[in-house]
Amino acid sequence: MQAIILAAGMGKRLKELTAHNTKCMIKVGGVTLIERMLRQIEKFGFSRIVIVEGYEGKKLKDFIATLGIKTPIKYINNPIYNKTNNIYSLSLAASELVSDDSVLFESDLIFEDSVIKTLLADPEPNLALVDKYENWMDGTCLILGQNDEIKDFVPGSEFCFANKDKYYKTVNIYKFSKEFCQNEYLPFLTAYRKALGDNEYYEQVLKVITMLDNASIKAKRLDGQSWYEIDDKQDLDIASSIFSKDKKAHLMQIRYGGYWRYPKLLDFSYLVNPYFPPQRLMDEIKANFENLLINYPSGEHINALLASKNFDIKEQNIVVGNGASELIKSVLSYLKSKKLGVIKPSFEEYANRALGILEFHPRTSDFSYSASDIISFFDNKKISALVLINPDNPSGNYLKKQEVLKLVKWSKDKQIRLIYDESFADFSDEMDNSLIKQDLIEQNPHIIIIKSISKSYGIPGARLGIAVSSDDELMRFLKADIAIWNINSFAEFYMQIAEKYKSGYEKALSLFRTERERFFRALNKIKNIKVFSSQANYFMCELFGISSKELTDILIEKHNILIKDLSAKFNGNRHFIRIAIKNTRDNDKVLNALICELEKC
Repeated sequence: MQAIILAAGMGKRLKELTAHNTKCMIKVGGVTLIERMLRQIEKFGFSRIVIVEGYEGKKLKDFIATLGIKTPIKYINNPIYNKTNNIYSLSLAASELVSDDSVLFESDLIFEDSVIKTLLADPEPNLALVDKYENWMDGTCLILGQNDEIKDFVPGSEFCFANKDKYYKTVNIYKFSKEFCQNEYLPFLTAYRKALGDNEYYEQVLKVITMLDNASIKAKRLDGQSWYEIDDKQDLDIASSIFSKDKKAHLMQIRYGGYWRYPKLLDFSYLVNPYFPPQRLMDEIKANFENLLINYPSGEHINALLASKNFDIKEQNIVVGNGASELIKSVLSYLKSKKLGVIKPSFEEYANRALGILEFHPRTSDFSYSASDIISFFDNKKISALVLINPDNPSGNYLKKQEVLKLVKWSKDKQIRLIYDESFADFSDEMDNSLIKQDLIEQNPHIIIIKSISKSYGIPGARLGIAVSSDDELMRFLKADIAIWNINSFAEFYMQIAEKYKSGYEKALSLFRTERERFFRALNKIKNIKVFSSQANYFMCELFGISSKELTDILIEKHNILIKDLSAKFNGNRHFIRIAIKNTRDNDKVLNALICELEKC
């Protein structure tokens, strides 16, 4: 069995990265694609390697010569690589294809060893390696029959999104017998080139062959193995995070989201409501998709009206942000606080935006604190504002409403601004705990309430948050500070229809609380982990016998599960992680992974 690699292309979409090198010379994790592929091929004992080169071919050959590859390599030059597509490159290797059975690779691929193992282990002589279609994929897709026969090749120009659940994507790795190449593939390829020219793709020839009765090529489905095709810088960035050897978790976390590009990833780092929104709400947004996409959203005034309706607050006392983060930045910009009181460990955005901070560190082993603890610490300190996140993040510590009202009164008496973040408050067991009440804010103009709609309502992609206050000067500043169109039409439409789904929201919270209790009990049964009680949609956990970084790395590498490593928030020898609370099915996957990794420590 020989390997044939097509490596003649220019890789223009990678721009300056391929200005002086062919595409397979770009690096992922410090290793070029071609070196990685050649060493994988050598590992599986191929008889020889045939490389069709073109653009910057001499540099490619000179580089390969330094690698010490023992498998014999033959080069074939494509002198018109800039005028042809891969059908011509493959035709140049025609005599090689009929000399031995072959595995055909495109050089812009990165994949784990098991991908080759899967292909070679199958006794079928002619196979197209495929994977279930996912949103990041581009290019030729297939429709398969029950016995993995290829019913149709679907080029990108004919892709229909309505049928995407039926599609499989070609991995661009094929196994061909020499008989198939001699008797079927090459004759068709020659005829196809003669009819349509050399600016075509070899997959189109396979499409023609599959239309014949008893076509001799079948599909081979992957089963979770990792691979990626690198066409542009975004592909390179994603591939670097997937195939990183020791920094995968770090590279994933510094993306701060966008995890739809990793469909196999189970995200237990970022925090949303697993039971809301309901399908009907999403269907209503889908039904209005085209109008929302092609029309401008409204300005601040209309969005404030919508928010005031949903939260029963006067329009002048509420402002809508592009996520709570936009409003946090604006509020701290207005306050210009040189002495902002903060509780540590906690969400860092407030402290990061302040000109100066004064930190309160609870002395309890579980980082819990009461209103009295806060008052006792800050009572004789000179602070201009105090931030209280309730429930707190990441500890999950929760102050009941009566406790919070003590802080409201104390801060008013001390003439201290109270920034109260209740982004996670809806998840608590205490009903009617919100401070977003018209009479309460009117009586206490020193309060600024911030709430992330993204987290509790499960719509982080909509980027919605609100700030509420009866301080007229502050609200005028916030409304003027945000951009004229600071939220998009989808977020605005969500606020327009949200009120219809209030009863569904309450049911979702009830389901969540039940699952949180079950998940808490199950986590507590696992060895080498201590779970802190939480009234939010996450648990902070202390680890024993393993560091938080080690566990985070293991879970992403072995189980494709991303959790939050909290080592940056803590000093000393204790190790903490934060685990989001999802639905029962996903929570059980995390439980099984933690049992697997922690009970063998």
